[in-house]
Formats: sequence, structure tokens, C-alpha cells
Amino acid sequence: MSKDILVIDDDRNICEVIKLYLQKEGYRVTLAYDGQSGIDAFERSTPALIVLDIMMPRIDGWEVLKHIRKSSAVPVIMLTAKGETIDKVLGLELGADDYIVKPFDPKEFIARIKAVIRRAGMQEEENRQISYEGLSIDISNYTVKYMGEVVEMPPKEIELLFFLASHPNKVYTREQLLQQVWNFEFFGDSRTVDVHIKRLRKKLGENTNGWEIKTVWGVGYKFEVK
Repeated sequence: MSKDILVIDDDRNICEVIKLYLQKEGYRVTLAYDGQSGIDAFERSTPALIVLDIMMPRIDGWEVLKHIRKSSAVPVIMLTAKGETIDKVLGLELGADDYIVKPFDPKEFIARIKAVIRRAGMQEEENRQISYEGLSIDISNYTVKYMGEVVEMPPKEIELLFFLASHPNKVYTREQLLQQVWNFEFFGDSRTVDVHIKRLRKKLGENTNGWEIKTVWGVGYKFEVK
């Protein structure tokens, strides 16, 4: 796997500190100091991971993340001074893989980067396609087909569907799904899972094929196969 990491943050001092720590761990680091420069750097390269600030000039981190997710499932760690619940929820919904609040402990920062990259590598080695009657999910190219037709979905919806469908009839709490799909230990409002489940159900329509994404009241969700 690539050892290249792209850091997009308008705070040059923090960028240099991050670069120093990452280089000590053997990573190659590219720095960008605003959103547009970050997008340009992303389009010129194939990083193993992106560290992305939120509040930046020209284009903010939310818009950068949206742009990245249009074409790539590269792991993204949001790095920001904002720690409010709503910002974490938005980051998850837009497809972030983790969320670190400034100021941060360098050792924890490096450990979480390694964990996200390791998880991404493990996913690449797994079986990347699963099928049920009327439904096919190919996670290698992020494609979902329902009743023979391609269904447009953002990466996190596909990853959530793939995870649930890979573990039929097993019940997961919202917190477990956040950890497994987003690789994110999230304490507080877990409504982002409900939002994604609702969107999946809408896109997949009424089930008539012996499977469904079922709510287990008071617990969470499961992909039920009858």
C-alpha cells in the first residue's frame, strides 16, 4: 500500500509538526494550505490517507470532502478545532473515516492514522463482492445493483450496506456500526446511522426478495435473510 499522505490545513505550523511526525514513521507527506490547493494535490496523486482541516480559505473542508467522495474512497481523517457533536455527525455523513480535535496528542494521532490505513488495507484483501436475490454489492468498485439496475450511492452508504449484508441476521447497535463502518469511536448522537439506513431503504425500495434491512427495536439494525 502507498505510504503517501496528503495533509490539507491552513495552519502551516501544524502542517509542519504533522509532517515531522509522519516522516519519522516512514510516510511521504504532501502539504496543502487551502481547500483548492488540497483538491489539486489530491487529483495529482493517489494518497493512502488524507488529513483534512475544516475551516480553511477558498474552499472549506466539507466541500473538499464532498469533492473527494465523488471519485474516491480514500480514507479521510478530519482534523479541526471544532468539537461539537453536529460537526462530527456531518463529517461522518459526508464520508469521513475518523475525526480528531485540535489540540491532539501526537502519539494518538499517529496511532489512529495507522489504524485507519490498516483497516483500509484489510478491506482490500477481503472478498469484495456479495450477492442476494435481486441485489449485488461490489465494494471493489463501489457499485450496487438492485434488480439489474445500478443504484447511485455515496461510499458510506455502500460500505454500510456491504457490512450488514456480509453478516446476515446479525444485529448491530448504532455504535457498533459507527465503529465498524466509519472506524470511529463516537459518543453521543448516533443519528447518522439512522439517516443512512433510511436512505438505503428508499433506494432499494420495498423488499420482495427474501431479505431486508430490519430495525431491531431498542437495539439497532440487521440484514435479515429469510
